[in-house]
Amino acid sequence: MKRICVYCGSSMGKKQEYAEAAKALGQALVERNIGLVYGGASVGIMGLIADTVLSLGGEVIGVIPQAIADKEIAHTGLTELKVVANMHERKAMMAEYSDGFIALPGGMGTLEELFEVLTWGQLGFHQKPTGVLNVDGYYDHLIAFLEHAVDQEYLKANHLDMLQKASEPMALLDLLRDYQAPAVGKWVDRKDL
Repeated sequence: MKRICVYCGSSMGKKQEYAEAAKALGQALVERNIGLVYGGASVGIMGLIADTVLSLGGEVIGVIPQAIADKEIAHTGLTELKVVANMHERKAMMAEYSDGFIALPGGMGTLEELFEVLTWGQLGFHQKPTGVLNVDGYYDHLIAFLEHAVDQEYLKANHLDMLQKASEPMALLDLLRDYQAPAVGKWVDRKDL
């Protein structure tokens, strides 16, 4: 893997563990010689992981919509900052530059980005690995809900298995490195078509 896209919050969150995890993930990326692709902001967990990677000599590519950059929160010290027209362009460019995806704790934007790349994988638009860094159980309820969706037959188990889960950065990077996309697409085995 050359680069991983990290989705994360523009705020620091409630617990110090979230900041520590962002720093640890940034360090793990540099140790593995993996570049960071992220949302381009200088604030919150976003800014923290970017600053960590940069301070250790790693590559950081930020992608930020012009409307957000205009609010003076764009990170100006990155390896490369791409300013795009809108959120759709941002997500497409981040995916294009990345060989995999990780979600740190975050809010609606982080969840939306996570589910979009999972859906793209489910539909066969890419075969890149996607995972959550489950810091201090942050994603436990989300994982339980997705298991419920499998139980209720709205989600196939092999599609849930596409979401890699670990509480430590190195363990998650190992899972992403070893990931094999499912061979079955969303509709291939549907009997009602």
